Amino acid sequence: MPETSWREIVAEKRLRQQATIPKDWVLLNLPPKEQLDVSNVPETCGLLSTKEIEITNSPVEVLLGNMANSVWSSVEVTTAFSKRAIIAHQLTNCLTEIFIERGRKRAEELDEHLKKTGNVVGPLHGKSVCYTNTLLPNNRQYKGLPMSLKDQINIKDIESTMGYVSWIGLYAKKNSVLADILESLGAVLYVKTNIPQTLMWPETFNHVFGRTSNPFNRSLTSGGSSGGEGALIALKGSPLGVGSDIGGSVRIPGAFNGVYGLRPSYGRIPYAGCVNSLEGQDSILSVLGPLSNSIGGIKSFVKGVVSQQPWLKDPLAVRKRWSEEEYQLIEHGSGEQLCFGILWDDEVIKPHPPIFRALQETKKALIEAGHKVIDWKPLKHGEIYTVARDIWGAGATEDYNVTSAPTGEPVIMSMSPEAEKIVANADTPSFRRPPDGISAYELWQVQKKKRDLRQEYVDYWQASVELTGTGRPVDAVISPSAPFVAPPHGLNTYANYTMIWNVLDYPALVIPVSKVDQTLDTKQSAHTFYGTEDQANYDLYEPETFKNAPISIQVVARTLEEEAVIAMSEIVDKALKEREYASRL
Repeated sequence: MPETSWREIVAEKRLRQQATIPKDWVLLNLPPKEQLDVSNVPETCGLLSTKEIEITNSPVEVLLGNMANSVWSSVEVTTAFSKRAIIAHQLTNCLTEIFIERGRKRAEELDEHLKKTGNVVGPLHGKSVCYTNTLLPNNRQYKGLPMSLKDQINIKDIESTMGYVSWIGLYAKKNSVLADILESLGAVLYVKTNIPQTLMWPETFNHVFGRTSNPFNRSLTSGGSSGGEGALIALKGSPLGVGSDIGGSVRIPGAFNGVYGLRPSYGRIPYAGCVNSLEGQDSILSVLGPLSNSIGGIKSFVKGVVSQQPWLKDPLAVRKRWSEEEYQLIEHGSGEQLCFGILWDDEVIKPHPPIFRALQETKKALIEAGHKVIDWKPLKHGEIYTVARDIWGAGATEDYNVTSAPTGEPVIMSMSPEAEKIVANADTPSFRRPPDGISAYELWQVQKKKRDLRQEYVDYWQASVELTGTGRPVDAVISPSAPFVAPPHGLNTYANYTMIWNVLDYPALVIPVSKVDQTLDTKQSAHTFYGTEDQANYDLYEPETFKNAPISIQVVARTLEEEAVIAMSEIVDKALKEREYASRL
């Protein structure tokens, strides 16, 4: 197909998207491109009422409580978040599919059902998702909670282009399993969010919808591949969203946008019915995970989804109910004195000063809270990175080319602003093997090595019992989410700090800590570099470049310890907040 044809398809699609934005919600006073920090615009642009600002600033646990007690209706909450989502989109280009009227009708149905029956559609287990675990009347849990979804999660009669021109006009014939479950719990779906073409990028740009920027500094990336979700939730255009993560695609946007994000273990959250890249590659699986402005939102998502027995709807879903015992950290000393291992660097690339400061602050906060902290030395992280790239790259080039071939769109080779202007000679993304690829037998050897490395890491973690002084191995590892905060567009070239846990299949939860401080985060003297990548990363850092960028860390537990990693993350988050509060007194 001639180049002009795919461009014409994109132009028509963008016009259709624009037509779904309510005209009354189009901002006439958009900030100039030179204004990098737009995080306060939603509350100052004049579009939101005082009540709508209150609603959208509320965490999930407060929203659920107020809707359960009919303080706010589903329609009020859905309208407020829909308006704020449209504002966020105009500031960062974070949305793909917009179906607000459909969402509002769903909210009206839920309000009417509650009015007639006194109950809601799809209650959870009868316990509030609030930290207090108090009961709510009539088990009204997920009543009308607006939720955003990454573009690849199918919703009936909505497109899931995944950034491919060739998938424009393909409407989902039915919901994905997760969309069905969320609606059965009473969630209101109203927008889908932007991704990179192929998904296999830690940034967000595609030919169909363009680039998503970071709301705290629009010269920086929002991350990827769930970058639209990260930007939307950071601007509070959604209280709870769902991304996917094969190498960090939930946690990187979570970290770069200063929100919470969970990468669960393989199969804990159902994936069936979504579109994807590299389908058939099942050695390192992509997983779906939540992003939210509170850990309460993360907990409510996991607890709600597994309550619906997803293993009866998705053959790859793990048969594991929510375990309150695991959440109470019974196997971790009941949370009384935990021992955390801190991974200061992976011995490949040393993190920038803001990341190191966040790790130091986390260590101090945990010790002040009565917990133990030891150093966590990386075990063969470089080898694990190589294994991941070999597995993903075995068939990636062909996968991307086959998918893009029907319309002749170029496969994106770079996320830089300069490269996006030159698409005619584009190549495949960096996660790829040489053109000759590898044989099936060679791939089997790589997968065997991955299995052996996982065994070594299990043994290594278990052996830490000799170092902790608690009689248990390390309870969790605290790690950078990346060696930098959100970098400029096109420069997020290192996803290994998140990818490591995908290969090992360890659940990990990102926690925001602070923001870059020009005074505290000065450039340090050069260290002895591990290699050229490390030196390039050191050279990249200038405090002014990363101005106002959020700083985050991730808490990592062992396979299928979602309940425990949520509980331990609550402990870390609380310790950090208490330390910050004390420093202000």
